Order: sequence, then structure tokens, then C-alpha cells
Amino acid sequence: MPQYFPPVANALAKWTVIGGLIFTILLITTLTVFARTTNNRVRVPVAQPIGFQHSLHAGELGLDCRYCHTSVEVSATASVPSTETCMTCHSQIRVGAPALQPVVASWEGEIPIRWNRVHDLADFVFFNHSAHINNGVGCSSCHGRVDEMDGIWKAKPMTMGWCLDCHRNPERFVRPRSEVFNMAYEPPANQRELGTELVEVYHIDTDKLPQCSTCHR
Repeated sequence: MPQYFPPVANALAKWTVIGGLIFTILLITTLTVFARTTNNRVRVPVAQPIGFQHSLHAGELGLDCRYCHTSVEVSATASVPSTETCMTCHSQIRVGAPALQPVVASWEGEIPIRWNRVHDLADFVFFNHSAHINNGVGCSSCHGRVDEMDGIWKAKPMTMGWCLDCHRNPERFVRPRSEVFNMAYEPPANQRELGTELVEVYHIDTDKLPQCSTCHR
């Protein structure tokens, strides 16, 4: 039987298959990373109508999250600050500063500041801030080191898989309630032991957390 292909063709076929597998793996990995970061607007600054610096207010000045996000402990939503909240300070501090003119115009014209949303979960997802805050989930666990951000952006992907990592193993993430608003909090070496204890203290239903109906109602 005549040989139509040279011996090198076997090696070529083998490396074509191997190369194809490597390319497929790299493509899937790249698309996954893209979907969870850039395409999901992770670490992409969100422009706001006012150049509010979280690093100044929450970081340098040490303002508590609850001063602006007043309903975070008692409501599903954290709320965004009203003009009245801003003017509580800025009617006395940096009065007349050009950067604050939009705040003054909002105050004088009685027109609310239209902040641009940073975290926008799908309509079919139910999320309650107060349930997380009161059960030891720190702000920085989901929002990152906001006190170090000049502006604001999404720090975590907030995908279903990312949420389930916590819902399946809450003991890895919960902290003492006294540390919930501590942006610089670091889990201790005995986090697993401490977290297991806190899960019991907070009466967290670990069987219910991973169920579909917890977030999809």
C-alpha cells in the first residue's frame, strides 16, 4: 500500500491535537476571567456627578459607613446619601469650594443628587443588607477597601458562584458584629474556629443558605 503522508505527519497530527486542547483551555480561562472582571465591571471606576472621595471621608477622616448609608442595618437597601446629609458638614466645611457647587445647587434647587449605581443585581436576585450586616458579614467582604478608594467601583464579581462560596461556608467569612464596619479587619488565624462559633451565636441556618429560594423568591 502506498504511503501518502510522510512520517512527520504523525507528529504534526499529534501536536495539532495538543495545541487545540491548550488553545481551548486558554480560551475558556480567558473568557471566564473576562466575564468575572472587566465585563462584570470589577475594578472599573464608576463616574459620579460629584467627585466624592471615599478615601478622604471613610479613610482619612474616619467617617463610619452608616453616616451616609443610614439604612444598612435595618433595611434591604443601604441607601445613598441625600443632599441634606452632605450639607450637614458642608454648610460649615469647605463652604464655597468649586467641587461642592453641585451639592449647593442640589440643596438650593431642592433637586436630589443623581448618584450612579455601582452594584446592580439582577431583578430576580433578592439581597438584604441588614441580614448580612446583622449576621457578621463585614462591608469590606463584599465592597473591598472602600476607605482606600478615591472614587468607587465594584470590588468583587458578585456572581452566583461568588455568593455561594460564602453561603456554603459562612464560618470562613463571618466576623464579630463589632468589626462589621471595620474596613481594615483581617480574619484571625483561628477564623474557622471563631466563625463556627459565630454561626451558632447568630443562629445562621446553614442548611437554608445554599437553597435557591434564599436569593431567588
